[in-house]
Amino acid sequence: MKASSSGATSSDEYSRYLQDRIKQLEETNTHLKERLESTEREGRYYEDMRTRYESEIRKLRSELEKLRAPPLIIGTVVEIIDEKQMVVRSSTGPRFVVNYSHFIDSQEVFPGAQVGLNQQSLAVVSVLSSAKDPSVYGMEVIESPDAEYEMIGGLAEQIEEITEIVELPLTEPERFARIGVVPPKGVLLVGEPGTGKTMLAKAVANRTSATFIRVVGSELVQKYIGEGARMVRELFELAKEKSPSILFIDEIDAIAARRIEDGTSGEREVQRTMMQLLAEVDGFDQRGDVRIIGATNRPDILDPALLRPGRFDRIIEVPVPDERGRKDILKIHTAAMKLKEDVNLDILAKLIERATGADIKAISIEAGMFAARNNKNAIGMEEFERAIKKVKKSKQWDYLTEKESGVMFA
Repeated sequence: MKASSSGATSSDEYSRYLQDRIKQLEETNTHLKERLESTEREGRYYEDMRTRYESEIRKLRSELEKLRAPPLIIGTVVEIIDEKQMVVRSSTGPRFVVNYSHFIDSQEVFPGAQVGLNQQSLAVVSVLSSAKDPSVYGMEVIESPDAEYEMIGGLAEQIEEITEIVELPLTEPERFARIGVVPPKGVLLVGEPGTGKTMLAKAVANRTSATFIRVVGSELVQKYIGEGARMVRELFELAKEKSPSILFIDEIDAIAARRIEDGTSGEREVQRTMMQLLAEVDGFDQRGDVRIIGATNRPDILDPALLRPGRFDRIIEVPVPDERGRKDILKIHTAAMKLKEDVNLDILAKLIERATGADIKAISIEAGMFAARNNKNAIGMEEFERAIKKVKKSKQWDYLTEKESGVMFA
């Protein structure tokens, strides 16, 4: 009996051992499966990383090859001969018959289009987008100028003229269509510096919903041949695209001075720019609702071709304000100031004879500065008298005769 009991015990222990061993092997198998799955995930991750890095290496190598490639020559298509050849004009001037890549869309290639040429074979390898000078497109004034007709004193007649020439054709075109009149498209503002020419243009731009484009004549004077004429052409193209629009050319005498033969290349380039301006002002193509405002303080040097009818049809003289005008301007500039009771605008208007609107503004500011310097609560007549003396000294009014001051506008 003892032997049988010992054999049963041994059999049970061996059975438990086998069960424990099986459990251990199952746990080991599960652990190995988990490790295998983890290793496979890591393998797939590293494979994805390898593929990504290989793609990045290919991109970098391609970019490096592009950087090392020689630059393309800019050319202009003159004529398309057939599906394989065309005539192009390089940037240096000569014309060539060249091949072009079959990868280029034939609809994108037309006479006048800009293309990229290989330096060695001059073959057309790419079509460039139309060139747009960012400096020209940056001349558009996005926000309306902060100016109103009420801010301009002593120019009631000039305001009426520029309103009927520039503002009404844009805001109420039916007035002119009803009677069959085509309003003039160009107006030239002439007057001494500081008389309010630019303020008039700003006020018109503010009163209309038209696009306001401002350019100073000197910006159109360029160093290289044809650059100034190109800028003028693109400027008028911009005005046409943004129509209804107002194109304001300040200091127009910088490019529209009377033509002379001094033989210098710089003068010839300025004349080319002016001729392009003349062609655009009354050009063959209709410009639509585009109004042109020119401004200058040197009308005596302007070329006669610019002043003939059909270009600048109306010349508005912006004079130095008279006594009544000076008083109106003083009211405008002192409206927000705290004045003492002894300030008499009639007397001040008489004291500042020959002063322009800009001079009167400077006098008002100087009077305020004198009062602030002395820590006063209001501006008195004393501060205005001191300001007048200071501005007169800087302007040298006391040393100019009536004849000398009017020689420019006789």
